[in-house]
Amino acid sequence: MAATGTNSNGASAYYVTTPIYYVNDRPHLGHAYTTVAGDVLTRWHRQRGEKVWYLTGTDEHGQKIMRTADANGVTPQQWCDKLVEEAWKPLWQHLDIANDDFIRTTQERHTHRVQEFVQDLYDKGEIYQGGYEGPYCVGCEEYKTPGELLDGEGGAKLCPIHKRPVEMLKEENYFFKLSEYGPKLLEFYEANPGFIQPESARNEVLQFVRQGLQDLSISRSTFDWGIPIPWDPKHVIYVWVDALLNYATAVGYGADSAKFDATFPADVHLVGKDILRFHAVIWPAMLMAQGLPLPKRVVANGWLMVGGEKMSKSNLTGIAPQDLTSHFGVDAYRWYFLRAIQFGQDGSFSWEDFSARYTSELANDFGNLASRVAAMVGKYFGGALPAATAAGDAEQAVADGLARAVAEADRKIGEEIDFAGGIAAVFDFIKQVNGYLTEQEPWKVAKDGSPEGQARLATILYTAAESLRAIAVLLNPVMPGAAAKLWDSLGAEAALGALADQRIGEAAGWGLLPAGATVTKGDILFPRLEEKKDA
Repeated sequence: MAATGTNSNGASAYYVTTPIYYVNDRPHLGHAYTTVAGDVLTRWHRQRGEKVWYLTGTDEHGQKIMRTADANGVTPQQWCDKLVEEAWKPLWQHLDIANDDFIRTTQERHTHRVQEFVQDLYDKGEIYQGGYEGPYCVGCEEYKTPGELLDGEGGAKLCPIHKRPVEMLKEENYFFKLSEYGPKLLEFYEANPGFIQPESARNEVLQFVRQGLQDLSISRSTFDWGIPIPWDPKHVIYVWVDALLNYATAVGYGADSAKFDATFPADVHLVGKDILRFHAVIWPAMLMAQGLPLPKRVVANGWLMVGGEKMSKSNLTGIAPQDLTSHFGVDAYRWYFLRAIQFGQDGSFSWEDFSARYTSELANDFGNLASRVAAMVGKYFGGALPAATAAGDAEQAVADGLARAVAEADRKIGEEIDFAGGIAAVFDFIKQVNGYLTEQEPWKVAKDGSPEGQARLATILYTAAESLRAIAVLLNPVMPGAAAKLWDSLGAEAALGALADQRIGEAAGWGLLPAGATVTKGDILFPRLEEKKDA
């Protein structure tokens, strides 16, 4: 995609969403994983020079929240307000999430538009009244098919995700004619093979739809914590129909046509694989019924596993992100999960693996490179970046390596949403620069006091500093705090402007950091863990 600020679907913003998270409890690593991924993706596209809109938020209706609030002796609204303001929003600030909007499904801008959307479908004949009976998981807020259930003790049937007994529900509901959209969805998937990613997720959805879709119950009448059905207030709108519509209501559906037309549909919906069907089947069918454009991609990330179990509060395997950031730091946290786990696949979190990667790649490879280059510029040139006047094949090899790293990282992260591959390309270049310094041995060259020796020393250190300039640009979306420290250490802001304004595509340019820039040895980017307090 060219950095023109206009997407191929005609929208003027690159629009990325996370799921809106259910506020029955505090956020854990799984929630933060998806949100950091979206933040890195949107920061990357901003640094391509594109207009971006990044949306996250909270899903606040449904039976599970009503029960949780009741168990805590407060109203559902009080519970949601408390969790959002005390847990969810502060965590995103803590993790340097640069979202453009935060939507809550209890906000009026959402509830009224949801009612209008559903009323319109009803008026079009897409919704009818009927009865339903079946096994229901309150944790998923979803009816299950008998074939999905697991066997539990005493003949109980368990939800395959939450491993808890389902409830048998029977009620009069309103139904959306989802079954009629199976052929249209299959036709759309065929015409848009990249719509569902990764391939394993696409295959799962294709198999599910080919088996035949059932009409979707879109209302509940056994509880009242939800948005009332406008033509029958005894019913509330099914929480998943309510939730999916946030992607439209947050960008002006039914209220701000200019903003809506300039933003919708989403370029990327980032979702957990357990909610893939809602986003890849129900959501596009709802949009088809309303005559609205469909999103470009639904990308399902895998699960973070602890002890072989999906990380979740209900399974008592939820780990708070702060448990890790207090030890490793926010930048390392943002980096680790996207570096260590292939996005789209399940991955097991390991404290030992985190520690090993931190030490090897962040402290030794990256942090030590930044420290020793700044130290040598300070020692040999008084902190003023020298000019490169004796460049040769070794320096050209570094410049060529940078060009390859920029192209690879941009393709992997910007196009393929392959964070691990993109970050690996940058760290391969960091290893190349370290190897360059090892081979050129500037500490030995410094002993040659001749003009030729000094010119060679200056060229080596300029090459290393210019490489760090590009590394700061490439890693800014991933670890903005560390990248900003490095940018400041290189004296780059005075010479080149704010780091956030640097373009990914221009990072490969060589010779951008001017001679004479003031290089200072600031704080260590990634202190060794044994040196950290309470480590």
